[in-house]
Amino acid sequence: MNVLLDHLDLFRDGFIGTVSLTAASGLLALVLGVLIAGFRVSPVPPLRAFGTAWVTLLRNTPLTLLFLVAFFVLPQILFPGISSYVLGVLALGFYTSAFVCEAVRSGINTVPLGQAEAARSIGMTFTQTLRMIILPQATRTVLPPLSSIMIALTKNSAIAGAFNNPELFSVQKVLSDKGFNVMVIFLWVALAYLVLVFLISGLFRLLERRMEVAR
Repeated sequence: MNVLLDHLDLFRDGFIGTVSLTAASGLLALVLGVLIAGFRVSPVPPLRAFGTAWVTLLRNTPLTLLFLVAFFVLPQILFPGISSYVLGVLALGFYTSAFVCEAVRSGINTVPLGQAEAARSIGMTFTQTLRMIILPQATRTVLPPLSSIMIALTKNSAIAGAFNNPELFSVQKVLSDKGFNVMVIFLWVALAYLVLVFLISGLFRLLERRMEVAR
């Protein structure tokens, strides 16, 4: 307990850093994932090809390698001087977007084809059909896998600590270097991650209950 109380500010900053990284990259992943999922089911072949390439590349690239590219290649080519926080969010968000895309695409495929055909018959465009007809119905199916993806994202954010981002897992390195018991440090870090996982699970369970169909 003394390890926690004596370094409460450090644990607090790490907790806030993990929450911030998870929230920002999660939002980016959701936006990109839904957009790429739309590309994957689009009637336009180049968009489908782009969506397929996006998912294939990012899902088969180790996240650590993606961080290395983001931190050591991207600033040299496009954005010199960009902050490590933004780079961490980009790496996590882009990587997670591929998994969000596949979850959303699976949800889209559960919607009966007749829904899209009916929408087209009354003159709705593909974008209108997707936004107003398909996605609202697919959301209920998508929520459970999205919960697992966001939990995985929370744990993946630990990699950002190795790239100059304050977060929970980086706390153990600071305290370990000061000679504190590693097992005690890991215990408090694990409990903090457990709190975040329970909060994310609870939020998605609440969303599922609000959107469930009465039987």
